[in-house]
Amino acid sequence: MLRLAAWRPGIKLDARCDLTSDAGSGGRRRRWRPGVSMPMAREAIMDHAVRASDGRTLAVREAGDPGGKPVLVHMGTPNSRYLYGPNAEDASQRGLRLVSYDRPGYGGSAPQPGRAVADCASDVRAICAALGIERLVMWGISGGGPHVLACAALLPDLVAAAASLASPAPYGAEGLDWFAGMGQGNADDVRLLLTDKKAARAKWQKDREEVLATSAGELAGAMKSLLTPADAAVLTSGLADYLALINREGLSPGSQGWWDDSCALRQRWGFDFADISVPVLVLHGRQDQFVPCAHGEWLAGHIPGAEARLLDDDGHLTLVEHRVPEVHTWLLDHA
Repeated sequence: MLRLAAWRPGIKLDARCDLTSDAGSGGRRRRWRPGVSMPMAREAIMDHAVRASDGRTLAVREAGDPGGKPVLVHMGTPNSRYLYGPNAEDASQRGLRLVSYDRPGYGGSAPQPGRAVADCASDVRAICAALGIERLVMWGISGGGPHVLACAALLPDLVAAAASLASPAPYGAEGLDWFAGMGQGNADDVRLLLTDKKAARAKWQKDREEVLATSAGELAGAMKSLLTPADAAVLTSGLADYLALINREGLSPGSQGWWDDSCALRQRWGFDFADISVPVLVLHGRQDQFVPCAHGEWLAGHIPGAEARLLDDDGHLTLVEHRVPEVHTWLLDHA
């Protein structure tokens, strides 16, 4: 199931600020949490409720520098809008405004059963309109990778450049042995989804309950078949705490978002790689068993003009732990 989620920011402030906005009314309200102070506005976190074109609610989060260059982030599967603290801090230092959102059915976003990967383009356009963003760059990791590529193909007027980190290639991609090198847990789940949807749907529900009960200290054991030594090493850092928390945040309303995300990734994505005309960076670790590096190689060979960085010493989780500053630098250079 590509068990890489987003991560909650490790905020070094005295407080968090929630800002919700309704794209239909333009109204905003700020709620300060009692008994705390906000000494550095540059690092404030803001939450928004944005209305999609079909009336669904999208839960959106901002971090980093609120006056900076906009960078929209598509996190993994299961999904959450929460961002990893060191990445938000890096954005703040670089003058970047990070924006992320719960894909449909996760966290605070209403579900959209039967959606395709390409449907995210409409949601991203609605988010940008609500936040007053006319041009931006973006990155996506793991299950977020196909979504960032969809936006690169379908929103060239909005997206200046895009970075895809550890993204899967389309299922059934010509010339790719899709399962080769993939950890047993992910491979078994994808095969079940493709062969017995009823059994898979029941398993997703059961897995959600297990994920919600899994502590940070138990994550390594739960993901044992997917972890190379490189990825196991970063789970001894604070990353495990964020993973456990964000799994709970994203899956708190149920398993529908996870199910729809998983189905969308295994079906036709709804866009053509040949339509991508903006600069694209493909970043992938050669020690990745969540999504094997061959997927990144395939994408780099099929996205026009893509720049590939295939990293010998990286896995899957290491990219968010170590490589996002490098991605931010690349995006600023291509903004």
